Amino acid sequence: MITRRLFTQALAAAATAGGPAHAEDRYPSRPITIVVPLTPGTAIDIQARLYADGLAKRFGYQAVVVNRAGAGTLIGAETVANAAPDGYTVLLTNSAHAILGAMNRNLPFDPVTDFAGIAMVAQAPTVVAVPASLGVHSLQDFVALAKAKPGTINYGSAGIGTATHIAGAYFAYKTGTDLVHVPYTVSQTILTDMLSGNIQATFAPQAFVQPMLQDGRLIALAVADDQAVTDPVKIPTARAAGIDYVNATWYGFLAPAKTPRAVLQTLHDAIVEVGEDPDIQAKIKQQGFAPANIGLADFDAHIRADMARLQPILAQLGQSH
Repeated sequence: MITRRLFTQALAAAATAGGPAHAEDRYPSRPITIVVPLTPGTAIDIQARLYADGLAKRFGYQAVVVNRAGAGTLIGAETVANAAPDGYTVLLTNSAHAILGAMNRNLPFDPVTDFAGIAMVAQAPTVVAVPASLGVHSLQDFVALAKAKPGTINYGSAGIGTATHIAGAYFAYKTGTDLVHVPYTVSQTILTDMLSGNIQATFAPQAFVQPMLQDGRLIALAVADDQAVTDPVKIPTARAAGIDYVNATWYGFLAPAKTPRAVLQTLHDAIVEVGEDPDIQAKIKQQGFAPANIGLADFDAHIRADMARLQPILAQLGQSH
C-alpha cells in the first residue's frame, strides 16, 4: 500500500528528474556567448557589450563577449561556424564577413551558407577622408589628383579583407583610379600616418575620423550615402559630386546555419527589443552608426546582395591574395 508520504516523495522525485529536460527545452536556459572577430575597444566590441548587457537583463542569463580576433575576422567566424547550432554561440560581425570567401582560397567554411542571419543592428556609411595637408577640398579634386598621379595615393585600412579595405577598393573601381592599399594592424596608426603624410586617405565610418574632422586636421570629402551629413560636421554625398559611390559597413548577429528557427526568432526578437532602448540607440549613434533592423531571412538576402554589388572587385582581390 502506498502511503501519502511515499506518494509525495515519488511526485517530488519525478519533478526533479524532469526539471533539467524541461529547462533545456526552454531557450535560453544558460549563458549565451557573443563572439567578436575583432579586438576589444573596436566598434563591434563596443556594440557587443551593449547588447550583452541588454540580453542578460531580458533573458535572466549572462551574455558573455569573447574576442576572437585575427585574419580579417576569419578566426572569429570559424569559431561560430564550428559551434553547436543551439543559439548559445553567436557572432556579431560586419561586412568583412561576407567577403571572407573571396579573400581566402581554402576557407574552412562558407561565410553565407554556414550561417543564419539573426539581425542586422546598425550601418555606418563610408566617409572619404584625407589630411588637410593634401591640399584637396572636394571629391572631384581628389579623383583628379589620383588620376593625374596613378599609384601614388595610398589609403589605409584595418587590414586585408576588412570593411575599410573593401571600401577603398570599391571607390577605386567606381572612379577608375589606381589607389595603393596599405593595411594596418593597429587602426589608430592610420590616423597618425595620414597626418605625417605616409598615406593620403582612408575610407572609414565617420566615427573613426570624427575627432580629427572636428579639429580640422582631416577633411571629409564625401559620405557614401543617399543623405548628406549635417551634424556635427557637414559632409556632402559622393553623388552630389557626380560620383556614384554608395557604400556602408553593416553590423549584425549571425548564428550557425542549422540553428532551429524558433531559437533564431527568440534571439531576433530579443536583440530588436534591446536595440530599441533609447540609451543603447544613443550610444550607437555616438559612434556614427545608424541603428538598423533587418532580420532573419531578410538579413541573409541583404548579405547576398552586398556580395553581388562587390563581386567585380572581390574577383580581382581574390586573385591577388
